[in-house]
Amino acid sequence: MSFEQSPDLASRRFGGAVVWANDEFFAERENLIKPAEPVYQTYTFGHKGQVYDGWETRRRREQGVDQAIIRLGMPGVIKGVVVDTAFFTGNYPPFASVEGCSVEGYPSAGELVAADWVTVLPKSTLQGDTKNPFEVTDTRRYTHVRLTIYPDGGVARLRVHGSPVADPRFLNLEHLDLAALENGAEVAGCSNMFYSSPNNLIAPGPAAVMGEGWETARRRDDGNDWVQIRLAAQGIVHLIELDTSHFKGNAPGWASVSVAGPSGDWSQLLSRERLQPDTRHLFRVAEPHEATQARLDVYPDGGMARLRLWGELTEGGRELFVSRWEDRLP
Repeated sequence: MSFEQSPDLASRRFGGAVVWANDEFFAERENLIKPAEPVYQTYTFGHKGQVYDGWETRRRREQGVDQAIIRLGMPGVIKGVVVDTAFFTGNYPPFASVEGCSVEGYPSAGELVAADWVTVLPKSTLQGDTKNPFEVTDTRRYTHVRLTIYPDGGVARLRVHGSPVADPRFLNLEHLDLAALENGAEVAGCSNMFYSSPNNLIAPGPAAVMGEGWETARRRDDGNDWVQIRLAAQGIVHLIELDTSHFKGNAPGWASVSVAGPSGDWSQLLSRERLQPDTRHLFRVAEPHEATQARLDVYPDGGMARLRLWGELTEGGRELFVSRWEDRLP
């Protein structure tokens, strides 16, 4: 699977923020982490020139580089970055690098500038008006990244794709969402993602609009759509939440949920249940099972805003959950 299919840890949708930049003369730094794709309109001039949907610094007349620091909305292991120079043609930076750091608490911009930074992407060549993808092999957990451009110019978006690694000190391991992206769960497979990514299904917070959920194409056969999820760690599910919010004429008619444990054998937690459009459904689990994976089946197709699997970690799951965090600290 391409690293670009992993969630964008820096996205504003997940709580990311651009906390500092040394320059943003032509275009605001906050544009770097917008969830939406960049757009461009010709002859849209402000008092500083053409308006760009990105981060753009002034032309340098001295030695140096420009930098921006981003707090990751979901701290984790970075699998790859995309430096998107969309619509920047004669004003894109020829090179860029990315560093990471892991900082406790809530540091100020000044404290972050002085932090210990580790190179995750060395100085690399960029192309203009292009999504420039770069794989990252570092396996440590980072809370912030710093983008450096050489020497100046414009970047439309910075995508930081990876795997979230939750801090267990801030979670109740006896009651948590085992399928939550921010807790370390991830999508293992999906039948269809025509309209939107299945990562949305397990994203933090409620969906604000239909586009922030998972939606499949219309089926013209006798099958059904599904998503398979690797849980944050081995646990026992007690409550299932199926949220069809915002899906009104395109919600699934029915859904079921199954889980598999370490042995790989599947058990049904929720038999095929009728769903209502634009509704948050809650189902108690009558016969809990130890689980490491879960599968949501929707019948026959449609859109789901969120899937939540509330439960507790087993003893082995708790050990794995904590060690995954400890082993990835810089």
